[in-house]
Amino acid sequence: MQYDVIVVGASFAGASAAMQLVRARRTVLMIDAGQPRNRFSEASHGFLGQDGTPPHEIMGIAVEQLRAYPSFDMIAAYAEHASADACGTSVTLDDGRRFHARRLILATGVRDELPAIVGLQERWGRTVIHCPYCHGYEVRDRKLGVIATSPHSAHQGIMLPDWGPTIYFTQAQFEPEEAEIRQMLTRGVVIERTPVVKILGNAPEIDAVELADGRTVAIGAVFVGPRVHMSSPLAMQLGCAFEQGPLGPFIRTDEMRQTSVPNVFAAGDAALVFSNGTMASASGVMAGVSVHRSLIME
Repeated sequence: MQYDVIVVGASFAGASAAMQLVRARRTVLMIDAGQPRNRFSEASHGFLGQDGTPPHEIMGIAVEQLRAYPSFDMIAAYAEHASADACGTSVTLDDGRRFHARRLILATGVRDELPAIVGLQERWGRTVIHCPYCHGYEVRDRKLGVIATSPHSAHQGIMLPDWGPTIYFTQAQFEPEEAEIRQMLTRGVVIERTPVVKILGNAPEIDAVELADGRTVAIGAVFVGPRVHMSSPLAMQLGCAFEQGPLGPFIRTDEMRQTSVPNVFAAGDAALVFSNGTMASASGVMAGVSVHRSLIME
């Protein structure tokens, strides 16, 4: 079947894009493998009107609302391959089915890679977190730790005292610059240069961190910047251009969410330098509107 648009990814960005298009009475196929980045979080925060709601509940409502539109179809499957040219796009699923559309929106998201520290992964999204705006309020007034993973981690160390007393762990790799050290000390941040090797406590809670020299330091929550990787190979297969962000690569788009490949647009975490639920949704809205306009002008 030929669709106007295929959207790969059904989280905040993909569903937001699809909503604009079905309301413009365009035929849309949304393909989703059911592995959103936010599946580790108990609640979404800072999302207007949805603060504290679990992400899967938000998306359940979104999909239910999308299904009310007759031009919307959805398939739960893994999109294995994609192609695009001046005539349109196609997506092949892992079961061999192939679908065609005039436009393709990649809302495929990213995968987080945490440092190889014992106890981090099982607490990810609960007491091991990255974004203070998304989850900082929930761990307020605890002793907070920043485990540095890049030079940009220093900015987390400077920000976090607004939520609680903060220790910045350089991991013996990411020493702050002199100006950053002055800012940290002015804000009461303790700088610890011995690496963290283990998270202690009954997961998902944290009691302390263990350092390489055997000391333990009481901590109630840990902030860490993960490395990000594309969750899907589609953008690479299509030949989309990438930019290198502080956390990892992201798909290059213009302000209308058009990628470097004709007829292919991108939105959400896979195509943003920094993101949260609101930013992902907003970029999906822009992608949907831009795709609709491109169809009109075709």
